[in-house]
Amino acid sequence: MINFVQRIQESIKGNYDNNAFCIHNIFYTYYDFAKAVSKIRAAISEVIDDSEKLIGLVTNDDLETYATIIALWLEGKAYVPVNPASPLERNVKIFELTETKYVIDSSETTMYEDHEVILSKKLSDTHINLEAKKISESQLAYILFTSGTTGTPKGVPITFGNIEGLVSAIDKDTEFNLLSSDRCLQMFELTFDFSVVTYLFPLLSGSCIYTIPKDAIKYFYIFKLIKEHKLTVLTMVPSIINYLRPYFDEINAPDVRYCSFGGGALHADIAAEWSRCIPSSSIFNYYGPTEYTVYSGYYPYDKDTNCKSHNGIISIGIPLHDVEYIVVNEENQEVAVGEVGELCLAGCQLTPGYWNNKERNDEAFFLDKKEGKNIRFYKTGDLCYKDEEGDFMYVGRADFQVKIRGYRVELAEIEFHAKTKAKKINMVALDVMNSLGNAELGLAIESDTFDTNEMFDYMKTKMPNYMIPTHVRFIKEFPHSMNGKIDRKELKKLFNITNN
Repeated sequence: MINFVQRIQESIKGNYDNNAFCIHNIFYTYYDFAKAVSKIRAAISEVIDDSEKLIGLVTNDDLETYATIIALWLEGKAYVPVNPASPLERNVKIFELTETKYVIDSSETTMYEDHEVILSKKLSDTHINLEAKKISESQLAYILFTSGTTGTPKGVPITFGNIEGLVSAIDKDTEFNLLSSDRCLQMFELTFDFSVVTYLFPLLSGSCIYTIPKDAIKYFYIFKLIKEHKLTVLTMVPSIINYLRPYFDEINAPDVRYCSFGGGALHADIAAEWSRCIPSSSIFNYYGPTEYTVYSGYYPYDKDTNCKSHNGIISIGIPLHDVEYIVVNEENQEVAVGEVGELCLAGCQLTPGYWNNKERNDEAFFLDKKEGKNIRFYKTGDLCYKDEEGDFMYVGRADFQVKIRGYRVELAEIEFHAKTKAKKINMVALDVMNSLGNAELGLAIESDTFDTNEMFDYMKTKMPNYMIPTHVRFIKEFPHSMNGKIDRKELKKLFNITNN
């Protein structure tokens, strides 16, 4: 039996009187959750053949959607999530790629008329059944689809064994230990891998999960939840605190015990300010790609004792239990300590490989012989180096390393020096194409217009001329993806460069 599934079952049963979710300001107990899981599970058992393992899930913000995940897991099936706000054509394509025949949808009516649909809100209550079927480690637990370079979504399957490895690693390697009294933030769309840890670990501990309505302004709603419900566990992408920054003077949240960041670079200056808003909290800077089951390593940040950074970006720390990190050059050969290369990961949390995508698998995975064994590694696309103390420092994305006038340029370094003279302002350096098809450097500044002369004069003392942005755009509010990450592709569209 997969241990984490067994633990979820025991946690639900042992916490019937506790609140499990707060959704749209309505509380649902673990007993309510058990009933929802059971009625959905009964429908799955009645309608879906046991041989069908990949089941579509429309990710609404409601109890039934979360209950469907657990019901599927108890049945040994995987969820294939689609966001109802995404184009129908894209969602249908995802179901085509996975040959998904069945969809579970908590909407009043469904848009998936060519599929067998279970409308989970319209099911009748049944007896509670939380006993898990026998599940092997190799069975799939979910498949998440990310954007693909060819326009076709790219599927990342994750097994029950992968999740078991994640749960085991967090249990063994960190002080992260939730209690049934914890009140936990869940700010992510369920098609985003970071969502997995924000419902999984609270459910394992009998904690209460506070979600954010899809139509809410995320940063403002988080501010409201922290203030009104005194949340104790926060899991966020770093870009969110840029939007909370104007409210820092109003935020004093001593109830917060843990604050975890991931899904983007955490900058040292704003982390120090944010830490004063949550004076009793441990802060973790987690690192890990979707392909490695959310988390692969972490750095325990403390503004006074643990604040290593490179170009102003906090360290990503050390790998978790049973996770192996190596930094390699372009020939996939391991480089020396202190030398920058691409970070590669191996271990039990690694995806079996992209869904039906041999070409991408050949690019992203390679075998390396270690102690006589062939170890399978994943190339993250992240540039890092390992310091003398064993911590890994994040340098930037390999695809954010651009060629300008023949020189290799790290966009993160430009951002670091720009922010030094323009504190508390969010900036993004971009490679933008001019009308001749040549790459030039642009700097997007999230602010009203101001005089940049002092900032650029300072940058010129720190970087060679080819690294100084030649195009600047002031933008009132940066575009973001539905998961809270800055949308660089949309930012680039705001730079319309012509050559005279």
